Amino acid sequence: MVSRFLSALGACLVLTAGLPGAASAQPAGVEPRADAVLRSMTAYLSGLQKFSVTTENTLEVVTTEGQKIQFTAPATMTVARPDKLVAQRRGDIVDQMMYYDGKSLTLYNPTSRQYATVPAPATLDAMLDLAYERLDLVAPGADLIDTRSYARLMQDVQSGVYLGTAVVAGQRCHHLAYRAIDVDWQLWVREGDKPAPCRYVITSKTVVGAPQFAVQILKWDTSPDVSAARFRFVAPQGAKSIQFLPR
Repeated sequence: MVSRFLSALGACLVLTAGLPGAASAQPAGVEPRADAVLRSMTAYLSGLQKFSVTTENTLEVVTTEGQKIQFTAPATMTVARPDKLVAQRRGDIVDQMMYYDGKSLTLYNPTSRQYATVPAPATLDAMLDLAYERLDLVAPGADLIDTRSYARLMQDVQSGVYLGTAVVAGQRCHHLAYRAIDVDWQLWVREGDKPAPCRYVITSKTVVGAPQFAVQILKWDTSPDVSAARFRFVAPQGAKSIQFLPR
């Protein structure tokens, strides 16, 4: 019963990681301070040449009886611009590892010991486009790590407000709330000269019960190990190669 709602909620998870092309101008309904904080965060993230992040993700589904059920999953990701990413998501719904080394993209499932690999473009942004457009695959935090993240986040935004500050995981953060056509989303951004996101919440407005997807950021590391071997997939003994299904 719950499982039939996972695919429906999945639509809200990829809306802000959709196709590029949104205008970068500030919409009329967005408060200047909310826009300034968002621009500072996206510029800061785009400027990081390497980083690692650990998160706790919560996916909410709604049953046919109207009951909300939450599933949590930790995730880790390491990025080395312009062409490397390794990420892992674990939990009840998904258990996957993603490897991108500038030449190929691999998705590996440790539980089933299956993996699929496709040739990939030479930049992280282009790889994210390929993964979404051809494979219906969204990398963890794709709408934050893309260098075009401001335009992606602002796609279809109708209003945005600055709600003040709050403490998230011990960090004093700016609190932003935006409304788009199909989703509402909130963002908490760390104060200071390193305006990294601390929490990100998406609420679907097209699914009954308005389920949410939340990302709680537990740790940032701007000097991780980015040796080439970290991003290169080597199939474990006994692992089976399969094919991605076309979108």
